[in-house]
Amino acid sequence: MSLEQQQALDATYVMQTYKRKPVEFVRGEGMRLYDDAGTEYLDFLSGIGVVSVGHANPRVTAAIQQQAAKLLQVSNYFSIEGRGELAEKLSGLLNAGENPGTEPWRVFFTNSGTESIEGAIKLAHKYGIRHLEGASTIITAHRSFHGRTLAALAATGQPSKQELFKPLPSGFVHVDINDIHALKTMLNQGFGGKAVCAVLLECVQGEGGVYPCTEEYLRAVRQLTEEHNALLIFDEVQTGFYRTGAYPFAFQQYGVVPDVVTLAKGLGGGVPIGALAAHGIAAEVLEPGDHGSTFGGGPLVVAAANATLDELVAMDAGKHVAEVGAYLRERLESLEQVTEVRGRGLMLGAELRDPIAEAVVEAGLEAGLVLNNIGHHILRFLPPLVCT
Repeated sequence: MSLEQQQALDATYVMQTYKRKPVEFVRGEGMRLYDDAGTEYLDFLSGIGVVSVGHANPRVTAAIQQQAAKLLQVSNYFSIEGRGELAEKLSGLLNAGENPGTEPWRVFFTNSGTESIEGAIKLAHKYGIRHLEGASTIITAHRSFHGRTLAALAATGQPSKQELFKPLPSGFVHVDINDIHALKTMLNQGFGGKAVCAVLLECVQGEGGVYPCTEEYLRAVRQLTEEHNALLIFDEVQTGFYRTGAYPFAFQQYGVVPDVVTLAKGLGGGVPIGALAAHGIAAEVLEPGDHGSTFGGGPLVVAAANATLDELVAMDAGKHVAEVGAYLRERLESLEQVTEVRGRGLMLGAELRDPIAEAVVEAGLEAGLVLNNIGHHILRFLPPLVCT
């Protein structure tokens, strides 16, 4: 079916929640996409950081085909092949870094990053009830983005995304990243006479404009949360699985270990899977009946995720992303219109001198480049990790 036919059907039968670009992609290979006319594009967005090991990756494709021919769904009332192995792999990756951990991480599988955040919020609230005399306030950051369901949206520090959906769940307050004084003040004063139950942060803010936290800030946040017995939750939905460079997760580049991590995007190589992981006392909070998911961690997505992680290890993704990310940063910084390049690895934001980011994205598509803009001044780069 042609692009024009798809656009007509979309206009009639699909809710108009996206302003789609005028292209219909029908095939992909590695970093390349092909439209219905056979035109080739270089993909610098990878499904918003999802297609981590490239389009139509042979290992992931074979795993999906083989699993689809065997078993698709039985619910979480039963054991299946691969789920325990995947959780073990995730625990191992979460314990990687210069100072590797040894304590197992426990995992709850979800269908998306937003669901992972929702699970983390529930975990934090129950932790507050059990360990902090009913504390339920969570501190997050201005400019943050944690999802579009109501609680995840309330956690998001972008009022423009919230205004039309109020009333939102209460219990969230926001501070600027890299302002440890503001965070310390919030933790010390508490809310409604109760303590803060958790701090939720992105090590590198993604949707907010690709703004990294400093190492000094995150180390101070870790110290403060420990002093106040609050949980530290890192949203690694976009930054995870070698997206930011040498280590599997961004927090490992900062030398700071959180209590809870939310995951999704690059985990499945293109299929919808997320995860909520916790260790220590946080891993013991949720009990049978506290949380659930019909589709979470089903046979098909587990097979795809196992294959994706195996592929990332086989390609030595950390080293590759560090090298290619440094090259991309250097080349972007050389462009006359670029005033600043932010981020880590293959998660970069280029600040433009003039408000032309949207026009650049449109022109790029005509030239065979899939780009992404955040507002009028920022281009965001999230290419597949297999790019050269």
